[in-house]
Amino acid sequence: MGQANGYSGAAQRSRHPLRLYINIDHVATVREARKTDEPDPVAAARACEAAGADGITFHLREDRRHIQDRDVEAIAAVATTVLNFELATHPEIVALACRIRPFQATLVPERREEVTTEGGLALHRQDQGLLTALGRLRDAGIHLSLFIDPDRASIDRSAQLGVPAVELHTGRYAHAWGDAAKAREALEALTAAAAYARSLGLAVHAGHGLTYRNVLPVAGIPEIEELNIGHSVVSRAVFDGIGPATAEMLRLVRGSRGS
Repeated sequence: MGQANGYSGAAQRSRHPLRLYINIDHVATVREARKTDEPDPVAAARACEAAGADGITFHLREDRRHIQDRDVEAIAAVATTVLNFELATHPEIVALACRIRPFQATLVPERREEVTTEGGLALHRQDQGLLTALGRLRDAGIHLSLFIDPDRASIDRSAQLGVPAVELHTGRYAHAWGDAAKAREALEALTAAAAYARSLGLAVHAGHGLTYRNVLPVAGIPEIEELNIGHSVVSRAVFDGIGPATAEMLRLVRGSRGS
């Protein structure tokens, strides 16, 4: 399924059926708190790769609250694994992605007042900004993914847009963690959405709010082939270092598939 939709490149770089990409945004968040030069997200990316991460994810937001343009340039220059560039449809950022040409670009919603991304894309038929961004990124040879809520309408619209992959927003599940009934309901919705997306030929990714405590049930959904996890790994890195934090998350997610 992955090879048919253009994700064979990512699969070939990983020997495992479930890829783990580490989102390094919040390394830059700590740096930007003091507007200094440390901690360095480029060094973090290299340490994550050395620990076995299958890829590096970063989100260049329009307000530049954490990752900066110079980080994008520097990470692209040294990365040895897959880069997943998260971005909204702002033309300037789309242009940078087209120049950098990461393996993957994931289109996400973005609002200045939010602390973090609060939901999936609202996919409207006449969203010219989204259509233009998708066209420019596709023309640059970048694999595309849309960050969406785990519902059939969003999946159907994604398929109609011709993207090869969707990333299911796991926030509802993550926020319900601790309430067994709500978490079970949210997990069932994720499982059904993943199966439906795969039935339409889409590669299925997932992320948002996943932690060492709640990741296993999501990692166990067989249709999911990629997880993007950042905040929890960076949080643990404060105490253990980002290499060991990455290795522990890898141990968990790969253990969920017996690999």
